[in-house]
Amino acid sequence: MTKNRKAAAASTEVEANDNHKDFVSMTIGGYLFGIPVLKVQDVLGQQRITRIPLAPPDVAGSLNLRGRIVTAVDVRIRLSLPPREKDEKAMSIVVEDGGELYSLLVDSVGEVLSLKSSEFEASPPTVDARWREFSDGIYRLNGKLLIVLNVARLLVFGNREAA
Repeated sequence: MTKNRKAAAASTEVEANDNHKDFVSMTIGGYLFGIPVLKVQDVLGQQRITRIPLAPPDVAGSLNLRGRIVTAVDVRIRLSLPPREKDEKAMSIVVEDGGELYSLLVDSVGEVLSLKSSEFEASPPTVDARWREFSDGIYRLNGKLLIVLNVARLLVFGNREAA
């Protein structure tokens, strides 16, 4: 399969009906990421998170969102970035996957970006292999890369296979 065909196949999560795609932008460890706006249920400031015993290191715990228990995932750890300092506050982007809600802990949430579908590219080989695993591709924005995260792949944990 060629790179362009791989990019087209990988971009199914970010497909739109017109020639633009909308993403919620966020920063994690100083890097710019985006997720399709239709995946986002809510954006929250810092939340009280309850630690879950024996959870994987990237599962920060759980939080209560209007009576629903939501699993909080520390995206910094999931992407193999250094952990957040104790005094650094995290924001939550609440997404739905498989009927469950998840809170993606990120450093900050930016704006909604409407980007041309034609400018979407496959992740270059220079992007960290771990990030490519969780990415659909990239957009080049004024000297920065916006790495488009695939929410479904980001939320696959090793212990899910046993379930």
